Amino acid sequence: MTPDTHHNLVPDNLDAFWMPFTGQRQFKKDPRFIVSAEGMYYTDSQGHETLDGSAGLWCVNAGHHRTQINDAIAQQLDTLDFAHSFNSGHPIAFQYADRLVKHVPDPLNHVFFTNSGSESVDTALKIALAYHRRNGQAGRQRLIGREKGYHGMGFGGLSVGGLVKNRNPFGLLLPGTDHIGQTHGLPANRFARGLPPEGKDLALDLERLVELHGADAIAAVIVEPVGGAGGVHLPPVGYLQLLRDICDRYGILLIFDEVITGFGRTGACTAAERFGVTPDIITTAKGITNATIPMGGVFVSDAIFERFMETDVPGVELAHGYTYSGHPVACAAGMAALDIYEQESLFQRPAQLQTVWQDSALALQSLPNVIDIRCFALLGAVELSPRADAPMQRGLEVAQRCYQKGAWVRPIGDSLVLSPPLIISEQEIQKLFTIIGEAISETS
Repeated sequence: MTPDTHHNLVPDNLDAFWMPFTGQRQFKKDPRFIVSAEGMYYTDSQGHETLDGSAGLWCVNAGHHRTQINDAIAQQLDTLDFAHSFNSGHPIAFQYADRLVKHVPDPLNHVFFTNSGSESVDTALKIALAYHRRNGQAGRQRLIGREKGYHGMGFGGLSVGGLVKNRNPFGLLLPGTDHIGQTHGLPANRFARGLPPEGKDLALDLERLVELHGADAIAAVIVEPVGGAGGVHLPPVGYLQLLRDICDRYGILLIFDEVITGFGRTGACTAAERFGVTPDIITTAKGITNATIPMGGVFVSDAIFERFMETDVPGVELAHGYTYSGHPVACAAGMAALDIYEQESLFQRPAQLQTVWQDSALALQSLPNVIDIRCFALLGAVELSPRADAPMQRGLEVAQRCYQKGAWVRPIGDSLVLSPPLIISEQEIQKLFTIIGEAISETS
């Protein structure tokens, strides 16, 4: 279509749709409408093309408009559009699950399908609570998150999440939650190349909560291996392993929220694999279908799954589920996406591109107002100093300037957050950071 045709797609009325995480009034004054996407690029209603530096919203890992996935969706719709999974089944859900579990560390050999990251997190928390009750430890009801953590917008995920602006509008949330301290902000880790060297012992903050609440009161700890929506906070070297060791010592389940890091973002299918630390439960979504159809999954260990199966009582072992759990069209999309990930070795690509990614990112550290750069695999954040009278505005203005110059990056506060599709080339990496550098230099 021509730019004029694109422009005709702009709606006449913008009032009916209440947009998520959006300043509705500001958007309506200067709306941005994306009308097509191909490979690494978006096109808006004005015909303006921008390099996608965010993989949509951390989710289009294989790039846009993959016809292999589109064809699989169409074929599945022609065969079976929907069948539920309540005491019934359809083949593709079992076939897909069998393929998926081969890409996560042993012994996480079982997957419960959901429809989003938020549902995956709430499912994981419920499984953790129910597991301890099965073990005769019903007193283990406390759920521990981490400051600056993001675990979706369900009540469970919001309660263990640690972003104050997400939590405050909704009051007390779920009782019985607590938080360990954040890992961000140590001066020695500024401009670190890869994982920050300092801060392993920050995991010991979990010991404080054990002393406060008692180990027998804590069901699970949930953390993002790499904090995403809080601003790309990387785990200090040894931090995740120490957290694993403490959980083992006190019988606490460890949940990795890999909604963002899953499906190749860190240079392996999961961050658990890349960092060599295996949790008891992994939550996923986003890249699972390359963002074509909403879907998520919760991977659980053999020990957890088998504990639910160890019963002589007939009937449902876990009273939980969703109408669309294992939706056949979502499974078809996921199978096709997995084909692409495997055929093009995309899970390994971020590790292969890490050197050029880090070189390009850290080349910006001498620019005005740049106070930190965090970069690992194909994840990154360029943090800018906030204006004294207007925090978060500098980041927003630089991101807007980037868009005008042909690169779409996401501002989170005064950090420019980066997570491009895994198909990005070395030349496109250099282009992305060149545009960011120019935008920073042009913004006071």
